[in-house]
Amino acid sequence: MARLVLFPQSISYAQRADRIKAKGKAFLLHFTLMVLLVVLTTFSTVLSANTIVVFGDSISAAYNMPEEKGWVNLLQQTLDDKGYPHTLVNQSISGDTTAGGLARIDKALEQHKPNLVLLELGANDGLRGFSPILIKKNLRELIKRSTQSGAKVILLSMRIPSNYGKRYTELFYNNYLELAEEMNIPFIPFILEDVVLKPDMMQADQLHPNEKAQPIIAEKIWSHLKPTLQTN
Repeated sequence: MARLVLFPQSISYAQRADRIKAKGKAFLLHFTLMVLLVVLTTFSTVLSANTIVVFGDSISAAYNMPEEKGWVNLLQQTLDDKGYPHTLVNQSISGDTTAGGLARIDKALEQHKPNLVLLELGANDGLRGFSPILIKKNLRELIKRSTQSGAKVILLSMRIPSNYGKRYTELFYNNYLELAEEMNIPFIPFILEDVVLKPDMMQADQLHPNEKAQPIIAEKIWSHLKPTLQTN
């Protein structure tokens, strides 16, 4: 009957012990790495599940004021104070358009993997007189890419000054209402509605809200954001 040989006879008992010990260490290292991978994957999933990306222009980028004074930071403080685990990631760029947003949305979604996107774009398109049809097309694509990544979207609507004419301003604003219905997503009515006609809450250009207006904007957005967070 053949005899099972675990180690060549020329290997000493000390060498055998070292080999067994080495195999044990290799197994332990492999096991530890697997556990660490599971933990990191779980942690990453939890983080992305609580990540909200704000994707906008100067209105969300704390234009002409310290970043901590802007409504995005104030909204983060509200979330923290009320015990919500969510983190706001501000991906807003002053002067950005819907076309500019399309050029960078994929990278932002891939990098931050949000479960919610607050989309605030379009005003600069309107101020430049871009076609409402083009603006709507770009916003639709931004919403589509966000939802395809697994994120929900809340559409933050803007208006442009009345001197652009009634027809154009109505076509512009109706884009937000129509897209919200078409894409079945919530939207927030004109986010500057409570401040835009108050000179003491607007900067000298009468286009951008000042620091005094930021808490009011944050509160308005929070009132629409809260129901979405409660249903998640």
